[in-house]
Amino acid sequence: MNATKNIQPFSADDFANALAEHNYEFAVGQVVKGKVISVESSGIYVDIGAKSLGFLPIEEATLSGSSRSGDAFPIGNEYEFLIISSQNADGEVKLSVRRLLFKQAWQTLKDYQTESKVFETKVIGTNSGGVIVDAVGLRGFVPRSHLTDATDLAKLVGKKIPVMVLDADETRKKLVLSNRQAAKLAAIGQLAKGQLISGKVSNIRPFGAFVEFAGVSGLLHVKEMSQKPVGDPTRVFQINDIIKAVIIDIDESRDRIALSTKLLELHAGEILDNSAQVFAEAEDRLAKNISKLWEA
Repeated sequence: MNATKNIQPFSADDFANALAEHNYEFAVGQVVKGKVISVESSGIYVDIGAKSLGFLPIEEATLSGSSRSGDAFPIGNEYEFLIISSQNADGEVKLSVRRLLFKQAWQTLKDYQTESKVFETKVIGTNSGGVIVDAVGLRGFVPRSHLTDATDLAKLVGKKIPVMVLDADETRKKLVLSNRQAAKLAAIGQLAKGQLISGKVSNIRPFGAFVEFAGVSGLLHVKEMSQKPVGDPTRVFQINDIIKAVIIDIDESRDRIALSTKLLELHAGEILDNSAQVFAEAEDRLAKNISKLWEA
């Protein structure tokens, strides 16, 4: 028996019916690829593999919603689009690049926050509380308290500043950044254990003194002030004193720097008796005692 005699011809109508049975439903929020086939004044028509075309309104073409954004989508090129409305009566699907870019930008910023990444932003405006910046295409806010220099906010407009993400909440459209933390992280990266620093005492607590230097703050614990026990830190230092100390530990994960003046003593109690001489001879004293740091 010849099997070919049982094969029915596949007509154009059969093809159309088979095509109609194929599922071309698209879900809102779905990301699809499509090829630009026509650019009109109102928007861009895109072949997304459906029976009808996808339509990208001009205002949905870029983050800025520029009316000239059609120039950025040459005919024949393929891009990714976000579906923002299901098929209408004509089977047309409404698309957006702007919202897709927003979603990608928020995800990038969330990743930056997780990684504690430092990145550059451009200051585009100010208000009473700080500056507004362009962060990966989104508007972000840097509070005045998180700027390294907040003396003249207007002068920052148009300039690029390094920042870190403090809060990236896509639902609330809240993006808060810190220039100060970014500067601190960069400064910490330039420091090393065993380094001699010069700084100013900014605060004194029962457990020690905080010393500001090179844009960061370190703790000089009371046990690291002298080889001789120091009960009260104010016996040794006062706020605004300029001192020298040795970095004995850097914990970047906890943003902590530990300092020591005890390591500058050649004899117990020298810091208590004559700190000025100890600091004047700090380099030579550290050279004699540096081995003690690595043996500890």
